[in-house]
Amino acid sequence: MLKLARGSMLVLLPHSLAPLGVGALRHASATAAQYAPLRRDPSLFAASSVSGWLDERFSQLLTAVRRGEEAPFLIEEVASEVYTFPLLRAEACGALAAEVDHFGASGLEARRPNSMNNYGLVLNDIGLRPALTELQSLVQPVLQALFPTEGAQLDDHHSFVVSYRPEEDKGLDMHTDDSDVTLNVCLGDDFEASGLTFCGNVGAPDHRQLSTTYQHTPGRAVVHLGRRRHGADDIQRGRRINLIMWNYNRPYRNSAEYRARAQFYAREAAPPAPECTSFTHDRDYAQVRGDADPQVRLKAAKFASRAWCPPPSLEYEGFRGGAGRYRAIDPLHRDLMD
Repeated sequence: MLKLARGSMLVLLPHSLAPLGVGALRHASATAAQYAPLRRDPSLFAASSVSGWLDERFSQLLTAVRRGEEAPFLIEEVASEVYTFPLLRAEACGALAAEVDHFGASGLEARRPNSMNNYGLVLNDIGLRPALTELQSLVQPVLQALFPTEGAQLDDHHSFVVSYRPEEDKGLDMHTDDSDVTLNVCLGDDFEASGLTFCGNVGAPDHRQLSTTYQHTPGRAVVHLGRRRHGADDIQRGRRINLIMWNYNRPYRNSAEYRARAQFYAREAAPPAPECTSFTHDRDYAQVRGDADPQVRLKAAKFASRAWCPPPSLEYEGFRGGAGRYRAIDPLHRDLMD
């Protein structure tokens, strides 16, 4: 999300859902064409193969949802508006992970999946968009049942994999997604201590309060709204690879409801939970965490001038923190300007 200050209101502007620029489209098309004859499992790229990826229990869940029936034994609400259910068969998880590794060994250039992950791959770029669009269409009825507004219609997606190892990306700082509904399914491998910590929705009084920590299981999906603050805990051993689909609903993004929500930011009701602070985004990270890890302190210092949360005049009582990006634009903090 792009964030601008306007008085005491934070305006959250989503990235454009317009088609990729000509250069990016050409790169994706060229990469997919170059990789086509090198594919490890060509059948994986066909939309018709996707029904065979599905865990039998997800098929049962989908049938129940289409009939308007409840299926509490197949879906679990691990926290408010955070749900998990079985999605992919073990064989499908292994095939997708193996295809990602196979592409990595091809020597072809890959785009980073987002601004925060250094190790990963945009799956749409290597020719998997048709298959993943079919997966999105199969999951959509479930997402609509869970998120009636945001999941009512899904008409685009940004799908990618991320990889975590102790010697590479160990985890991911607290953040929100540029999506309306996010689907995250673990593909494996063998790993320890690599949970996903959830806090509140951006702009809500409990934005930085702890909700739960979800433990990944291969083949099992966790779904949540894109505006939910979350972060990947550091992995201790092994490797974890996840398929992530940022789902978009254009009619919702064009609605008055979306615009009103995007412009709302409430004062935090209390100091944040340490687990929910972000060294990338939060002006009070150092004061709340006092992190002893020199690498984390270095990262926090790198982002200190760009930190935005909480917005000026909306700080919780007793706030102590830097001026961040408001140093030069917020009249309430003129004493902190350079």
